[in-house]
Parts: sequence; structure tokens; C-alpha cells
Amino acid sequence: MKGPVVPPERRPEGGTVYARTTAITAAPSTLDAGLAFVRDEVWPAVQGMQGCLGMSMIIDREAGRGITTTSWDTEEALRDSRDMVTPLRSRAAELMSAAPPIVEEWVIASMHRTHATHPGTCVRAAWSRVPPNQVDGALGFYKDVLLPHFEGLEGFTSASLLIDRARGRAVTSVAYDSREAMEATRDHADYLRERSTQEANVEFLDVGEFELAMAHLHVPELV
Repeated sequence: MKGPVVPPERRPEGGTVYARTTAITAAPSTLDAGLAFVRDEVWPAVQGMQGCLGMSMIIDREAGRGITTTSWDTEEALRDSRDMVTPLRSRAAELMSAAPPIVEEWVIASMHRTHATHPGTCVRAAWSRVPPNQVDGALGFYKDVLLPHFEGLEGFTSASLLIDRARGRAVTSVAYDSREAMEATRDHADYLRERSTQEANVEFLDVGEFELAMAHLHVPELV
């Protein structure tokens, strides 16, 4: 399903963009039903909410893990949508007989693309934390050191960084043209995480590899 083009007036120019992630873990056999529900029910509903920019979804079929991300043009829009998306989230969890979803809200601190995604695109996501008073230093390290490394990797498509300053939490997502390209970068990704720990005091909490099932996030370039 191809998403609509987001009107220019709904794309913040140089402003702050917000995101909500919803992670569901269920039996792998239920993922396709969950994905269909998100495409056919959740995405159309979310598009009609004030301030919504778009939505993406990544899935790990082996682990039965799916993560949807919605983007919002203001913090107020993010907040006002909470009650509206709750029934949709509950229905998805019920449909998949899933554990309670994990919901987190973020600021999109960086978004960089070299070209559009296509079927077969895969994503490596890494969740991390730093002491809240060191968020700015870690953000600078990401933009000055990590992002140029990502961009130089074979098959690189895009990279994003979501942060929660109050908790010192972050998640990076790096997309590649194919699963083969993603797998070929594992050693380099390990090296970059080690550098992040040593030089920016970043503690990594989880790393996952996913296929990109939906790519309609519609977030402008933010670097």
C-alpha cells in the first residue's frame, strides 16, 4: 500500500519532530495478520489525526517482533493523539495474542536519507542510554562520528536517531538496501557501538535486525 504524499504545510521546516514507537512481541505466525491490520486499519486512522506526518513498521519474523513508529509535527499533536491510538493498539495486541505493547515517545533528533527505500530494505536498530546530563555529548558524537561512518557503508539507505532527554534514552535505526548488505555490516556495527561506549559513555540495551514492512514516516531531513 502506497501512502499519500504529505502536504508541504505538514512538514516542519527545521522544527522539532516527535515520534511514538509501539513494540509488540507475539507468536511469529501472527505477524502477517498484525501487519495487515496496521496497513488496513491503523494507518488510515492515524493519517486523519491532527499533526500526524506518517508511519513506519519494522518486523522480525523469527522473534515475532513488530515495531510501529508514528511521526508528529508538534508535541501537542503527539500528546493529543494518545487516547485516539489506544483502542487501535489494544486491538492489534488482541489480534496477535501479544504481550502488552511497549510504548515510548521521542524527539527525532536526526534523520538522513541517501535514497528511497524499496522492497527488501532491512533495518538494524539499537537501543541505548546515557546519563541525562550527557545527552548533548552523545548526540554530537552520533552526528560527527557515527553518521559519516554509516553513510560510507555499502548498501546504506538511511539513518535516524530518536531521543528521550529526560531518561537519557535513544534508539538508532540504520537501513540498508538488502538483508545481505545489512548482514555484511555487522562487524562494523559492533565496532561503532564499542567506540560509542568508550568515547561517549553510551550503554547499549538491545540490538535487533528487521525487515522494513512499511515506509511512510514522511520525516524531513534532520541532521
